[in-house]
Amino acid sequence: MSCAFSLLESCHLPCSRYLSTTFRFSRGWYQMQRPIKHKTLCLCRNMQTFACELVKASYVPTPQTKPKDQSLAKVETIGAFQKLPMVMPSVDIFQSASRKAKRVLPTKGIANVAKRERNRGAKQLDALMKELAVPLRGYIENFPKRIYLHPYERSLIELTFGAGNYEESLSKKEAEERLTEGLEKLQEIFKCEGQAIDDLLYIAKTLRAMPVVDLEMPTLCLVGAPNVGKSSLVRLLSTGKPEVCNYPFTTRGILMGHITLDYQHFQVTDTPGLLKRCDEDRNNLEKLTLAVLSHLPTAILYVHDLSGQCGMSPSDQFMIYKEISERFGNHLWLDVISKCDLLKESPVVFITEDREVDHLELVKYRKIGPEGALHVSVKNEDGIDKLKKKVHELLMAQTATAIFILNSLMCCTG
Repeated sequence: MSCAFSLLESCHLPCSRYLSTTFRFSRGWYQMQRPIKHKTLCLCRNMQTFACELVKASYVPTPQTKPKDQSLAKVETIGAFQKLPMVMPSVDIFQSASRKAKRVLPTKGIANVAKRERNRGAKQLDALMKELAVPLRGYIENFPKRIYLHPYERSLIELTFGAGNYEESLSKKEAEERLTEGLEKLQEIFKCEGQAIDDLLYIAKTLRAMPVVDLEMPTLCLVGAPNVGKSSLVRLLSTGKPEVCNYPFTTRGILMGHITLDYQHFQVTDTPGLLKRCDEDRNNLEKLTLAVLSHLPTAILYVHDLSGQCGMSPSDQFMIYKEISERFGNHLWLDVISKCDLLKESPVVFITEDREVDHLELVKYRKIGPEGALHVSVKNEDGIDKLKKKVHELLMAQTATAIFILNSLMCCTG
């Protein structure tokens, strides 16, 4: 580098600026020992630059080569038609792809049957699309492009199939048209089968609206025949606001309310009414009530209507009551006679009932209901305070029972 600057100084090449303290050549950086400043100004014309490569302390000009034209392709010679791939019929292509796709197994380790089948279906569909694409991609890649054919063979194609028909499926315009056509078909299929997505949306909304039950919180479940006044009692006892109407099956699902007594929180559940029939004939609303009683640790407040206003005879209510009390007798229990302001001195007997029945328990039930039942009236608020007190005692008893069971389990596991 010092030799190079000596050469510059010997030639008296002036410059009006400080030369940079460092210079970069193609093979590294070189440090200048001191800045050089010249006072005179020199103008140079027709200066040419070229790249040099440092080889064994000498500068060798690097030859500049022009980039090759990548657009030029090799033109096929005669005989391109004999190199064409074997084309399978479309039916055979689809059947072959279907057979291979059906052999695809679901991902291992999925225990849930529904998830495993969905996984298998998704993987088989993906495999089907891939198997269909393999031969089609091979046809596109292995069929020679018309512009690269020998002029003789190109003429044969144009005269036999017409200009443009040979590469019709390979052209950009046709590809865009096929894409648009495919999207339209997919859109049409999605519109026809999109109801499944809307159903899923409805299911998601319904499930999100389902009441959340705290299994660790004492719960009171109101049970009885339709239209006996369960929803009115739920509105009176808790924060729940179920619909109250004078027709059966007003409650169309599980409705939750909450009670706060002495700084303690409790849950209240309103359930659809039960009819006198076997489980096989019950509708989904009745089965929902039975599911709550079967799977949730609840205390039961069974509501009776002996006034005849609910549309079900006391005899039928008695039969339902006996079935439920025997079936869920292990639950804490409280019986309530609603609409006591409508009760008369003589018991209500429907035309369809047998007035001369010899069943003493049924006769007693028609008059005063089950033994120890509370008589209340939401309209006149008769017996409401006593009912609230009994409900509190029932829920406290349920709390004590839950604590006892929990301690027993801990002792067994310990």
